Amino acid sequence: MALSSNPAIAAPTVQSAQREVDRLRTLAAEKFEAANEINIRIRKLEQETKALQKRDATLQVKLDESQKKLASIAIAKYKSDGLGESLGLLFSSDPTEFLSSSGTLDVIARNYAAQSREYAVSRQNVEASQFVISDRTVLLKTERAKLKVEVSRAKSALTKAEKILNSLKKEDRERLAKEEADREDKILSASQKFAQSYRGDNTRGSIALKYALQQVGDIYVWAAAGPTKWDCSGLTMRAFQQAGVSLPHSSRIQVRYGKSISYGSVKPGDLLFFGKPISHVSIYVGGGKMVQAPRPGKRVEVIPLTPRFGSKPFVGARRL
Repeated sequence: MALSSNPAIAAPTVQSAQREVDRLRTLAAEKFEAANEINIRIRKLEQETKALQKRDATLQVKLDESQKKLASIAIAKYKSDGLGESLGLLFSSDPTEFLSSSGTLDVIARNYAAQSREYAVSRQNVEASQFVISDRTVLLKTERAKLKVEVSRAKSALTKAEKILNSLKKEDRERLAKEEADREDKILSASQKFAQSYRGDNTRGSIALKYALQQVGDIYVWAAAGPTKWDCSGLTMRAFQQAGVSLPHSSRIQVRYGKSISYGSVKPGDLLFFGKPISHVSIYVGGGKMVQAPRPGKRVEVIPLTPRFGSKPFVGARRL
């Protein structure tokens, strides 16, 4: 960003740079939160795939047993009655080649229907299992590609923010850094006072809220869920874990839990959701305030609750 040397217009340009930096950092938080949701889908798919592979191994054992049983029957049948052209297949190096002979299996099927059905069912089960595993593998590949894109977009936004700051004159960059530090220190001081004054009770929301307020001043880090670093849904997840409530590490999934509460009816301990699509979650602390881990470059804080968190509209509250 090229800045004019005219002092009369330098300040607004520097201020616009700060606004753009804040916007990009907020955008990064949105992309990181989208990545959280994808991470959960990936873990679920990985667990499903692992279970399917374990089941497939069991089915393979059953199929092998069925094949051996059919081979044994076929050999006994040959010794007693002869199988004509199947003799060469019987002594081939590949037993499956022998068993794949339709004529051989027809003979076995007529006299040993139960064993033949067992083999056929085992074979179908293995084929179906491998098809599902293949499908899950494709889905995993797709989700991992999506995750890479969201994380790349988040990091790109942070890189752009850093470039904007580095493009400023040294004195302007230092002034912005000091102003931001002063602003954050003021928020921290007020947040700590509020946290120290909160008493609450033994309800789930209050227990979660007390825990969240104990983290005031900790820094924002994507995908972090404590003990000293947090992102927005990591903080709410861990806070409610203290109250015995299990939540996923994703604001977009957390909104599906609990009871829906209107904006005008929120109580301390209620989860607050912002953005379309949802990209931020905080906890209402009462007195028109909320506690949150907002975005890169900021710390866990207590700030006023408004119908919009920056550019993100309030979209709902949930009581757990």
